[in-house]
Amino acid sequence: MNNLVFKTLKFVPLLFLSFFGQWPLLVFGQDTRPNFQIEVPNTPNWEVVMEGSLLKFQLRTSGSKSDTVFFSAKQGLLDSMKFDSTGYFEWYPDYDLADRTNALKTIQVIFEAHNTANEVATRSVEFRVQHVNRPPRVEELKPFYVQNRTQNIFQIDPNALRDDDGDPVAVIPITETLPEGAKLSSSGELTWQPSLTQFNNLKTQPIFVDFLIEDQPAKARAKGRFKLEATQMDLPPSITKVPKGDYFKSKENATINLKFFLSDPNGDDDIAAFDFVTDNPNVPRNALVRNTDNQYEFIWTPTYDFVKDPYDSLAFEITFFVIDKEQNRDERKIDFTILNAINEAEKDKQLYELYRTVLVEAWNLHTQLSEKEQELKRNYLKAKKGKKNRSMVNAGLGAVTGLSPALIKVPDQRVMVTAIGGTTIMTVGALEAAEVIGKPLKDLLDRYNYVLEKKIEIQTKGDVFAREYALKAARRQADFAKKRDEFRTVLALKGPVTLDLDAGWENKKEATDKALSRAFKDFTVLEK
Repeated sequence: MNNLVFKTLKFVPLLFLSFFGQWPLLVFGQDTRPNFQIEVPNTPNWEVVMEGSLLKFQLRTSGSKSDTVFFSAKQGLLDSMKFDSTGYFEWYPDYDLADRTNALKTIQVIFEAHNTANEVATRSVEFRVQHVNRPPRVEELKPFYVQNRTQNIFQIDPNALRDDDGDPVAVIPITETLPEGAKLSSSGELTWQPSLTQFNNLKTQPIFVDFLIEDQPAKARAKGRFKLEATQMDLPPSITKVPKGDYFKSKENATINLKFFLSDPNGDDDIAAFDFVTDNPNVPRNALVRNTDNQYEFIWTPTYDFVKDPYDSLAFEITFFVIDKEQNRDERKIDFTILNAINEAEKDKQLYELYRTVLVEAWNLHTQLSEKEQELKRNYLKAKKGKKNRSMVNAGLGAVTGLSPALIKVPDQRVMVTAIGGTTIMTVGALEAAEVIGKPLKDLLDRYNYVLEKKIEIQTKGDVFAREYALKAARRQADFAKKRDEFRTVLALKGPVTLDLDAGWENKKEATDKALSRAFKDFTVLEK
C-alpha cells in the first residue's frame, strides 16, 4: 500500500486495518467544496447610513447543498427594519438614533440562513448610523396683548420653538419688524412699554413681529412670527409711587412729599378718579395736588400741634386709590408715624424775647441813670458855687444862743456878717450852702461817681451780652440762661434809696429795635 493513490471522492469511506491494532480505521475523503455561508454586499461603506436615509440590500449565500435557502434575523433587528426570508433588507434609520453629542451610532444585527439540507449559517453585521441635524421649527404662536403705559413682558412659548434633535435654540430678532422701544432677547423674552401714541395706533392696527430661531451648534435656522395687539380686557388701573415703600416716619413741621403716577392698560383716558382715605381726620384733603390727569403729589407739613402732649408720636394709615370708568380699582396703603418735635421757631422767638427784654431793662436803667447823672451834676455845681453873703458859726463849746445876719457898712463895700449872742467861744467860717441845708458835698460827689460807674458797667456788659447772643444758635446754648441771670445782677443797684430814684419812673422814649441798636451796637433783631 506504499504506492497507493487515493482519488478524491465525495464522502466515500474506506476501511483499513490499523497499523497499530486490530480495529478498523474509518477515513473520509477531503471535501473541497466551499462551506455554507451568508454573503453581504462588497461595496465600500455599504453598512454606513445617514439618519432618515434609505439603506437596502439583498443577502445571498454560498456553498449551499440546496437551492432553497431561507433567511431570518436571529438578533438585533429593529422595528423600523424590514427583512424578509428571501434576504431582502430595507431600513430608514430614525433621527433619534444618534445626536449631536454622539454623532455615530452602531447597530448590530445577526442574520441567519438555513436550507432544506438542514445547513445553517450566521453572519453579524454592524450598521453605522450617522447623525443628521434637522433645522428647528416654529409652531403657531398666540397673540401678545399689550397694556398701555406698562412695561409689558412676554415670553415666546418654549414649546412652540421645536428642535426635533433636542438641540438648544436661540432667538434672533429681526429688528425691522420690532416696534420702537421694544427688545427681544435670545431667550425669546419681549419687553415693550408703548407710548400713548403707539398704544392708540395699536388699537387700530396690530403689529406683526418676525424673528428667527437657530439651533446650536449646527446654526440651522427657521423663521417665526407673532402678533402684538392692544389688550381687549377691561384691566384695572395701577399706581406707581415715588419714593418706594409702605412706611414713612417724619417729624412735625417736616414736609412729606409723595409722587403718584397713574396708568391704565386700557388707556389713561379710562381713569375716573384718584383720592385717599385715612383714619386720621387731621390730614387735610388739599394735601393731594393734581398736576396732570395721571400725575399727583401728596404734599403735607404736619404742624407742631399735630401730636398732642404728652404723646411723643402718632401713627395712622392713608390709603390712596384710583378708579377707572368701569369701577376697577387699585390702591396703595401707607403707614405714617409723626414724631413730636419742638417748635424751633417758637422757641427761638421766646429766647429772643428773653434776650431783648433784658437789654430793654438795661437800656431803661441806663437812661434813668443818665437823667440822675444830670440831676446830680446840677446839684454838685450849685453846691460848689455856694451862696455868697452867708456864713455860719460852728460852736466849739457850749450852745449857740443866736444866729443872725448883720450888715456892716464899709466904704464902697457891703459886707454881711453873722452876729452870735452869748458868752461861748465860737469858730466862724464860711461854708458851702450844702452844709447849710444838711447835704454834705462828699455824699453828693459819691453818688455822682457811683452813677457814672454803673452807667459804664451797664454799657460795657450790655455790649458784650448783645454781641455774644446776637444769633439764634448762640441763644439755643445751655449757658444762655446763666449768662442772662449774670447780666441781670449788673442791673441791681446798691442803696437805690440814697440815689433818690423814682420807683414809678417811666422812660419817655419807646424801646424800639432802632433805639436798642443805638444803645447796644451789636444788638440783632430776630429774622421774621
